[in-house]
Amino acid sequence: MRTLTDRFNRRMIAGLGIVLGTVLAGGCKTDEIAGPERTKVAGPTTDLETPAGIHVPDIKTAGRTELDLVEEMILHRTMYARLLRALANYYNENGNAVKEAWARTELNDLKYVKPYRYISDTEAPATELKPTQSIAEADKLFNEGRALMKKGGSEIPGLYNQRTMKLALAKFNELVDNYPDSDKIADAAFYIAEIHKEYFEEKDNTIAAEWYRKALQWNPNIQHPVRFQLAVLLDYRMHERENALAMYQEVVKNERSNKSNLDFAYRRIAQLTDERTRHSPGEIVSQPKSSSTSTPPPPAAGIIEVKPKPPAATSAQ
Repeated sequence: MRTLTDRFNRRMIAGLGIVLGTVLAGGCKTDEIAGPERTKVAGPTTDLETPAGIHVPDIKTAGRTELDLVEEMILHRTMYARLLRALANYYNENGNAVKEAWARTELNDLKYVKPYRYISDTEAPATELKPTQSIAEADKLFNEGRALMKKGGSEIPGLYNQRTMKLALAKFNELVDNYPDSDKIADAAFYIAEIHKEYFEEKDNTIAAEWYRKALQWNPNIQHPVRFQLAVLLDYRMHERENALAMYQEVVKNERSNKSNLDFAYRRIAQLTDERTRHSPGEIVSQPKSSSTSTPPPPAAGIIEVKPKPPAATSAQ
């Protein structure tokens, strides 16, 4: 019995030695041992950065910001995956099974790539900030951001320049990041939201909404029409009718100085309260038959400081 036990122990030790040696040789990457193996499909390959027969222009960094470079990289990284999927579908539709397998294998291999975020300037900080003091450096950044916004076309849409607007965004983000107790952080948050809402992609609506909320959180008495802009964003861009209704009600309570915005809020409250126009998020509000209560168009976009005027309507109470 002792002999059998000794043999068993020796085999166990040898087996553990093989496993340990494999792990050490692989740099302790046990996930590669236990994880699923990649699909291997034979076929010709090319160099990723310098493919034969294709001219790839140099990437210039002079005069560019980190935000510019990261956003461009994310765009091309996303398009790489989407184009591989489109190519696989194309080969499938045209009966080329071999090349379809190549494209799907390359696409599948992207799952092993970690798409780092690099910067989080487009997201509102999660920490609780409190504007408590006037800071000269923060004021300077704020004034530079506002000047860049004007130069980028915030007041004259025909002069819009996306690059200049991105530079303005970077100034406001730098203010919030580096001077979290500045009395300008709420104002900066408002303009960050405005830039994302008015000048960037549709996906930035969610980012804009978060920054509007931060502006209110950091300064509930802020002088900008934060509640109104957030209500319109939730109503017409994000189709979150219940949340929009609640925010229009906040406009009536807390932002009464702008009659144009106030009249618009009263109308939307009446319409969204009506069961005929109440819809779940993602749906478009239906047009009631009565012309006196028809849904007003969304306020004009693109000009930040000029507040929108509602269509002709019955006077608000």
